[in-house]
Amino acid sequence: MKTRDVIYLQGIGMLHFRENPADVKKAYPFAAVAKMEGIHFFYFSFNNVDFDNMKIDGWMYEEGKWIQKQVDFPAVVINSCNPKTEIQTKILKNLKKYAILTSFPVGNKMKVYKKVKKAKVFASYLIPSTTLHKPEELISFLKNQPRAVIKPLSGNHGKKVFFIEKTEQQYKVTEEFNTMYMNEKELNRYFQPIITGQRFLMQPFIECKTKNGLTYDFRLHVQKNGEGKWEINLIYPRISGNAKMISNISSGGYRGELASFLKDEFGEESKKVKESLEVFALTFSAHFDTLYENSFDELGIDVGMDANQRLWMFEVNWRPGSKNREFEVAKRLIPYCKYLINKNWKTII
Repeated sequence: MKTRDVIYLQGIGMLHFRENPADVKKAYPFAAVAKMEGIHFFYFSFNNVDFDNMKIDGWMYEEGKWIQKQVDFPAVVINSCNPKTEIQTKILKNLKKYAILTSFPVGNKMKVYKKVKKAKVFASYLIPSTTLHKPEELISFLKNQPRAVIKPLSGNHGKKVFFIEKTEQQYKVTEEFNTMYMNEKELNRYFQPIITGQRFLMQPFIECKTKNGLTYDFRLHVQKNGEGKWEINLIYPRISGNAKMISNISSGGYRGELASFLKDEFGEESKKVKESLEVFALTFSAHFDTLYENSFDELGIDVGMDANQRLWMFEVNWRPGSKNREFEVAKRLIPYCKYLINKNWKTII
């Protein structure tokens, strides 16, 4: 890498477990934006990497189709998926020695919670959380909290989320469409194998409902731009399309339009609510970036708003979904990759 031009010739590589880029919806938008930005782009899978010769059998989009060509290692790798095998994990680890990665994991829900709590700045937005080790802890918790929610420590797309409410004589347990009533002994017996088989955290239940009684939250999708600064890709409400208490889209919820949703739910205060969401999205992202050794390229922050219009942070995702918004993601991600190349070059010289 003797000149800056050589770095640009290496360009950007998109890594995915699928062999053919035609099977990956993001690949074409990334290639198109890269061409508009004047930077070399190619797609490759784990099996395409040759460390012995420092070459990659990559796919490039030319004249209306994907063509496979042998290319040099890229300066930046868009690691758009997790390795699925030990071999793939090893390949990604080796790639990190030669290229800059764009994405890094934030860790499970409890790791995020502890980091934000320790830093204090945004601790007031956290829902008090503890790791659940045994059913007796849940019963003890419900003595001081009328309602509780337990959810997997690692993201499960809204699956295996339990809502528990203590009534006068028993416990009401809700999971998706299923509602069960149990006494203390039955509750212990029911949750013992569940907790043993998977790690869960426990929280007081924060109710966020529309005027029509549907559960909802907000997804704040933020990305780094070509200057390495956070900007908002999209903010949208996620609303349960039925009686479920989960608003996650993969669990049956749907995405609403922010402007109309805020107008319907908050009326004259909709502008104030919108501004508070936008300010939180950008200020929290900038703060969150300082809590880790690696910088993030995008985040999906899930927040709720209770009856008092208080914001609560539910979860932080490091690979938020962007279905049907692939070009919107690409328009920020590709310039951010160029920013990383420039920043790396300055470090080298």
